[in-house]
Amino acid sequence: MFIASQKRKDNIAEYLLYMWQIEDIIRANGLDIDRIKANVIDKFQLNDEQRKQMIEWYESLIDMMRREGVEKSGHLQLNKNVIIQLTDLHLALLKDPRFPEYTAEFYKTLPFIVELRSKAGGNPVGEIETCFNALYGMLMLRLQSKEITPDTQNAVAQITKFLATLTRNFHLDQYDKLFPKD
Repeated sequence: MFIASQKRKDNIAEYLLYMWQIEDIIRANGLDIDRIKANVIDKFQLNDEQRKQMIEWYESLIDMMRREGVEKSGHLQLNKNVIIQLTDLHLALLKDPRFPEYTAEFYKTLPFIVELRSKAGGNPVGEIETCFNALYGMLMLRLQSKEITPDTQNAVAQITKFLATLTRNFHLDQYDKLFPKD
């Protein structure tokens, strides 16, 4: 909760990846708050009030996951909303001639997005979500100490660079510094 709040302010991309990881942690603990207390919350050095807040945060996420039917897979609507916001900004940046660097970075990334989408099959997702899926997949491979090919490393490096540009623009937009009002 405390980490998520800070990441939300500092880096929307890191926040989203963190929240996806939290969803998976909740699933790995069977949506059971007692297991989450033992395996996650108790690992932090928290005072009583912070512990209470963290328990309530996890309980609310568990409740949302149940209500939204994402107990086994998928993402909470609050996380989907971040993807929607980023996608809306992405489209606005592509349309605006004031952002040629952004457009260039996107077009450098597009071949990787197309390749990832062709490999994914199933339910196609948008370009931005495809990028996040790639980064999250890389995170999971690293956590499992699996070998990562040079081609995958190159693709993820470009996707990371692109998402860093989008993230920077997102935060500027949050403070009304991206599209200044005359």
